[in-house]
Amino acid sequence: MSIKLGVPSKGRLMEKTFEWFGERGVELSRTGSDREYAGAVSGVEGVELVLLSAGEIPRELAAGRIHLGVTGIDLIREKLSGWQQRVSELAPLGFGHADLIIAVPDFWVDVRTLDDLDAAAAMFRARNSFRLRIATKYHRLMREYLRANGVADYQLVDSQGATEGTVKNETAEAVADITSTGETLRANHLRLLDDGPVLKSQATLLRSKTAEMSTAERADLAALLKQLKLT
Repeated sequence: MSIKLGVPSKGRLMEKTFEWFGERGVELSRTGSDREYAGAVSGVEGVELVLLSAGEIPRELAAGRIHLGVTGIDLIREKLSGWQQRVSELAPLGFGHADLIIAVPDFWVDVRTLDDLDAAAAMFRARNSFRLRIATKYHRLMREYLRANGVADYQLVDSQGATEGTVKNETAEAVADITSTGETLRANHLRLLDDGPVLKSQATLLRSKTAEMSTAERADLAALLKQLKLT
């Protein structure tokens, strides 16, 4: 058996993860074609590379099917209930930066803060037969955040595609989404609330708290973490 390391299977996250490990003497590589999810590890013994989508990695860590994984902390906190009991953060990796934000239409000139949004939501419900809609794919994080900040009279509507376009398409009145530059929001005439981001996220190396390990695997993990200078 070996330590299973879950890494995003494509795109910039995969490339930057390979680079981060490579700079620390652990070479990760894809084997086969881009359609194959096979990989190799050199520089340490007893580590197996598992290529997954970034969204699958939280589930696999929580289930204990992989021992380590790299994914955005936003996905961990959104997908895992009680995440602190299921995974631990080993190191932020310094890339994949993105903020989970709330944005409203530019023409809502009186809505600048969460308190303003709460008041606008109450007025919206009084004037309409439904609550103010916030389009997002981060339902758990948004419910917790809005509850903690006293915002009521809203409903979350699911958006797995171009969230920023939902206001223009009149399927939502506001949005909550991940952004790195804000350019897409501005292009869709949306403005961030002044309270700041709901969550600041980046790619993070995480360890499963539920994965079983033999004595040999514990030794392999200790050697890997030493190589990565995390002990």
